[in-house]
Amino acid sequence: MASTQTDSMRADALAQIEGASTLESLDAVRVAFLGKQGTISALLKTLGKMSPEERQEAGPAFNGLRAEVTEAIAARKAVLEAEALNAKLAGETIDLSLPAPEAPIGSVHPVSQVMDELAEIFADMGFAVATGPEIEDDWHNFTALNMPESHPARAMHDTFYFPDADDEGRSMLLRTHTSPVQIRTMLKDGAPLRIIAPGRVYRSDSDATHTPMFHQIEGLVIGKGIHLGHLKWTLETFLKAFFERDDIVLRLRPSYFPFTEPSVEVDVGYSVEKGRRVVGGSGDDEGHAWMEVLGSGMVNARVIEFGGLDPNEWQGFAFGTGVDRLAMLKYGMDDLRAFFDGDLRWMKHYGFAALDVPTLSGGVGVSA
Repeated sequence: MASTQTDSMRADALAQIEGASTLESLDAVRVAFLGKQGTISALLKTLGKMSPEERQEAGPAFNGLRAEVTEAIAARKAVLEAEALNAKLAGETIDLSLPAPEAPIGSVHPVSQVMDELAEIFADMGFAVATGPEIEDDWHNFTALNMPESHPARAMHDTFYFPDADDEGRSMLLRTHTSPVQIRTMLKDGAPLRIIAPGRVYRSDSDATHTPMFHQIEGLVIGKGIHLGHLKWTLETFLKAFFERDDIVLRLRPSYFPFTEPSVEVDVGYSVEKGRRVVGGSGDDEGHAWMEVLGSGMVNARVIEFGGLDPNEWQGFAFGTGVDRLAMLKYGMDDLRAFFDGDLRWMKHYGFAALDVPTLSGGVGVSA
């Protein structure tokens, strides 16, 4: 009886499987026979009510039926999937004449762009690029730059100190400016020198125009007979090239820095156009004002001595400015903190395409 029953059900199941023309109809056959309420599943449930002798005969037949139907469904499914794929491939074509979709590309951060611009300008003026460690000792960062122990910049609230000193007992810190590079370069290369030192610096400060980490570029010229006139020409030539304007007007104001003497703050004239500062013209003209952009001065004789040079033989000037602030000023940005947020929307707005960056309108001549 079990054999007759399974033979009939097998023939019915195999016929329906073979007749299934879609994956959906095949799944309906599977549910009808092998689902929880399926006919084969119901047949297997009857084994529990049989006597041991009947179960011994019917069990192998029923389980064999289930295995055969399961295998037939899998085979038919593979055939239907292959037919569906072939039909899809036959119906879909690619028009190779159409342009490929634009792939996402990275962009150049404004700080990196300005760094490149500055390096290009100063290279045309005969300056080399010098680098130094970002983790410094207090001798290179403060003492060699003529900053006394009582100088406010040494205070914990302004400088990031490390808990341990170096092998010589010097306090270690994150450099607060790139000026230590000047000392290291003088000690290593001697004089004459004409270098710029761009890089990251760190101070404990954070607001719309200050961040704990920012970028500076400093310049140093050491030679014989160097005076403030050389400094003024260098800064004026640099700022005209950077802002790509010939009407840049500078104002040098007396100031104080421990590493330069005399020291001067450098202001540029600017006006406000459509809500943004535009550099150009004199700050004394109507509608214009003065804005500080950098600090500078003649290198202090003590700093030259710390650099291993004789101040009676060698003189020089130095200057420094914030790269991030120059970027803000040139490209109309209003919040320094956004430079470090990692917001892709900001980068899409202010970033530069790697192959389509702004270029300087003209080179800078180098005097002999």
